[in-house]
Amino acid sequence: MKNKLLIIFFLGLILSGCAGVASKGIFGTGVSIAFDPRSVGTQVDDSIMQKNLSARVILMDKKYLLSIKSKVLDGRIFLTGKVDNPEEKLKLTKLAWETDGVRSVRNDIKIKEEFNFQQSAKDVLLTSQLRTAMIFNKNIKATNYQIDTYKKKIYIYGIALNSDERDEVINEAKQILDVEDVIASIILVDDLRIQKD
Repeated sequence: MKNKLLIIFFLGLILSGCAGVASKGIFGTGVSIAFDPRSVGTQVDDSIMQKNLSARVILMDKKYLLSIKSKVLDGRIFLTGKVDNPEEKLKLTKLAWETDGVRSVRNDIKIKEEFNFQQSAKDVLLTSQLRTAMIFNKNIKATNYQIDTYKKKIYIYGIALNSDERDEVINEAKQILDVEDVIASIILVDDLRIQKD
C-alpha cells in the first residue's frame, strides 16, 4: 500500500512539474504549456528550429546574443530586437528563411538610429505607397511580403509564387517616386520546397 502511494505521489509530482511551467515570450503574457494547442511533436520541432536558428544567429555575430530574440511557433519564426543597419536586418531575415522546416518569417527587428521625424515620415509614405500598389495588383499576393523603407531605400522580403510575381513586386517598388534603391530578398515557393526536403 505504501509503495502504491509513493508511486502515485512521484507520478503526480513529475506530471505537475510539466503542467505548471509558464513562459513569457515576445507576446508578453505567460502561457501555460498545459494549454498549448500545439502537439508535442510540433513543440519539439519548434524547439529544435529555435535552437538551430539561435545558434546560427550567434555564429553570424556574437553581438546578436543579447540584441536579437527569436520565437518559433508551428514553424513560424518571429524575430525581434535591434540592429545597426538595414543590411543586418536583411541578413537575419535570410538566415531565418534558411532554417529547415520554416513556414513563415515575421521580422520585427528595429534599426538603431537617432529619430528624424521628417525622414521617418517620408519612409512611411514610401512603404504605404508600395503596400497599396501591391494590394491593388492582382498578380501579387501582398500578404506574403514584408516591406521596410530606410532613407528612401525599400527593403522587401517574402515569398513569391513564381518569378513573374517576384519581378512584378520589384517593378512596383521601382515605380514609386523618390525611391533611391530597391533591395529584394524574395524566395520562390519552389525554392522553399527544395529547402524543406
